[in-house]
Amino acid sequence: MKQIAAIIAALTIIGVIAGGSLSLVNNWAAPKIAINLKAETERAIFLVHPDGKRYEEIKKAGFEVYKVFNEKDSLLGYSLVYEGNGFQGKIKLMIGLTEDLNKTTSIEILEQSETPGLGTKILEPPYKDQYNGLDVNPAIKLVKGIEPSSPNEVQSITGATISSRAVVAIVNEGIAKLKSIENKGALK
Repeated sequence: MKQIAAIIAALTIIGVIAGGSLSLVNNWAAPKIAINLKAETERAIFLVHPDGKRYEEIKKAGFEVYKVFNEKDSLLGYSLVYEGNGFQGKIKLMIGLTEDLNKTTSIEILEQSETPGLGTKILEPPYKDQYNGLDVNPAIKLVKGIEPSSPNEVQSITGATISSRAVVAIVNEGIAKLKSIENKGALK
């Protein structure tokens, strides 16, 4: 009985020390993580709008979206952070859109956990560059095994159709949501 009590006491002490240590590390790291996430978001805003010089967050949107302005302080367009499910997990994108919301400027992948060597090809220029100047009216369409023939089509990645389809779905859903709040006047 004494032996069982000693084991329970030792495990309790170890658990309290480990839990306290994890809490201290989390409290120390959380602000640094937040600063790095903000810096990564800012970097992506200017990657999808290379002529952008400043941005403003649209707080009334209900999700993360920014107005991007050029050096003359004229509106260039919008940078939208949107996420959805991929093959292996969440995919988080920065979507650049023109001022009229009719074309993408480009996309940046902020987070992903797709299959290395296949799904991670969504990070590479041959796939991502298809979104440069892509029409979004009608919605973006994924084509498989053929070259895109319309200004709203993107070719899927061979062997990673699910990841390709997921990116298209995330972009389409994010743009639809942004257009719905534009119709309510929330972008002004």
